[in-house]
Amino acid sequence: MTPRHLLWLCLLGSASAAQAECECIWQGPFTRVQQHTDLVVTGQVIASQGNSIDIEHSETWRGTNYQPTIRVWLNSGELCRPEVEQFPLESSWVMALQRIDEQVPGGFNPSTPNISYGRVGDYTLSSCGGYWLSLHGEVVTGNLASGTRWEHNPKMSPVLSELVAAFVAGEIDADALKQASELDPELQRLQLDTRSFLRQQR
Repeated sequence: MTPRHLLWLCLLGSASAAQAECECIWQGPFTRVQQHTDLVVTGQVIASQGNSIDIEHSETWRGTNYQPTIRVWLNSGELCRPEVEQFPLESSWVMALQRIDEQVPGGFNPSTPNISYGRVGDYTLSSCGGYWLSLHGEVVTGNLASGTRWEHNPKMSPVLSELVAAFVAGEIDADALKQASELDPELQRLQLDTRSFLRQQR
């Protein structure tokens, strides 16, 4: 079941229990869920209003995006999305996002534009899996490859962001990424440098 289907189920359920908390099946870590989303990007939170955040786009790892700023809609009480408070201003992230392609009936109220399902052309972030990773300089942490269910930031060794980008691009597999999560970032960097050096000698 895709994140879009999960969100529709949540909205249908909210018609009978408007304030009920979202219930969804855990979809897995980042390595499993990112392929089912429309856009994988890196960026920094530059604004927050209502249940949305604005991400200053840095890199696109998969999908198409021409906007320097991406609006991401989060939880508004009953949606399967994380809370805005989890993404403070100036924090940086890797996010696997779902594009809003259709207007949900009653999902956007012009009278309360800061609290809504979201606008067509914007994006949503699911909380039903490891859809986001924390980005600190050149390394990421989070539920990357084999974290505990419903734990979005399990203890793990930081992984070089370029390795995660290579996975998203299909250049390395999930096993290689899992192994990297068990190594020190400096050792990861040394291995990358060694492979690069050997390729240049061919």
